[in-house]
Amino acid sequence: MKNVKKRIDFPELPGCVSFGATFEEAQREAADALGLHIYGMEKDGEPIPEPSKVPEIDPDTAPGYLVSPVVIFPDMVKNELDNKRVKTNITLPAWLKEAAEQKGVNYSRVLETALLDYLNMPPSPNHRGRADRGRIIQRLDCE
Repeated sequence: MKNVKKRIDFPELPGCVSFGATFEEAQREAADALGLHIYGMEKDGEPIPEPSKVPEIDPDTAPGYLVSPVVIFPDMVKNELDNKRVKTNITLPAWLKEAAEQKGVNYSRVLETALLDYLNMPPSPNHRGRADRGRIIQRLDCE
């Protein structure tokens, strides 16, 4: 019975399951699974069902089952996933790349700043802010 895993199901969310070697591990994994599942549903525009008020377990399958609340903070999950950094490739003229490298340009920061300005979008809470945006653009224009 060494490899017996604990399984956690969310009856209101078909397809949202989690496993763990111990109850504690299964609980941690369940919080991650639930947070990601709800994030995906929100992103896809699917309605989020209300949480169970009183957990009900079919009496015929109750032996071996344990009902336990799983707490998540959807706004925190969304913020973390939406602000996750992703890699992207860009193509530049060789002379521009060389000049930027000589000046120690941080491509990620400059591109993020430029895209925010181009798209007329406010920075995310994790971005350095508009003051830095002005400094970066000014520095590039002056050098």
